[in-house]
Amino acid sequence: MNLKNKLIPFSLAAFVIALDQFTKFLVVKNIPLHTIKFSFFEELLRIVHVRNKAIAFSIGHTLPDNVRTVLFSFFPLIILILLVIYVLRTNEVTMPQRWFLAGIFGGGLGNLIDRFFRPAGVVDFIDVKFFGIFGLERWPTFNVADSAIVVCGILLFISLFWKKKESL
Repeated sequence: MNLKNKLIPFSLAAFVIALDQFTKFLVVKNIPLHTIKFSFFEELLRIVHVRNKAIAFSIGHTLPDNVRTVLFSFFPLIILILLVIYVLRTNEVTMPQRWFLAGIFGGGLGNLIDRFFRPAGVVDFIDVKFFGIFGLERWPTFNVADSAIVVCGILLFISLFWKKKESL
């Protein structure tokens, strides 16, 4: 596969980054921090404005700032760079897997932009009711980048499983 074909899926990464940063810009501009702006379907979905200096589920929020910076900014940046190098150099990744990896890259970079340029933390704004499942009344608030990482990660996992099943 030539380099041009390997680069095409990164258009998804660019789209995810643009959509993520645009939605975060709108939230920061129009919703005061720690407030609910919109509520839909009897509070099933709310649009809020919160910040997260940690990672998913606020894991690591008690760590010192310098440790969080290394663990949640520089380490993921290195991982994302290595991911791009791998995707561009290998021919063992299928085209759908390249798209899924590009979506993960876009989501990761979208959140890293916040980590480097928003000192208050990553902007999260999608708040979903979780009906007490796993003891959570509401799922931890997330954003477009988080959604891209999760959806593309699940699809990548399924594609890897599917590929192994076909080779049996």
